[in-house]
Amino acid sequence: MNNKITIIEGPTPEFQIVSETAFGDGSQSWFSSVLEGPFLYDTALTNLRTFDAQRLLDRCLDTWAAKQTMFLEYKDRIGLLKEDPIIAARALQTEEGDILLLWVRRELSDEEEDDDQDYDDFDEGDSLGDDDVFF
Repeated sequence: MNNKITIIEGPTPEFQIVSETAFGDGSQSWFSSVLEGPFLYDTALTNLRTFDAQRLLDRCLDTWAAKQTMFLEYKDRIGLLKEDPIIAARALQTEEGDILLLWVRRELSDEEEDDDQDYDDFDEGDSLGDDDVFF
């Protein structure tokens, strides 16, 4: 069975972690019940421009009807292949073309670390203290 959507061109997809507190009206709180279980995962939303979003959505529906898992396959920022299970999908048609919205399950450790860490808190003239040891 063809249970993968593979991104063959373009940049690494941008994943937006969906949280219960992000939407005050509760419109996106359905995803919590989908992932109930003994393991903790994040739910992330991404969108893909495609030639035929409805065909890809139909592939997802056929895979899920066969009680199998559909995966999003992509290359990460350093070129390694990654796979995330798709838990929901929606096809949209816009003036610019078809868009496929995908909600995927990501492990908690996959959350990208903040690249904007502030290392300017320590100036060269600051003292570390007597107990600090350097190796």
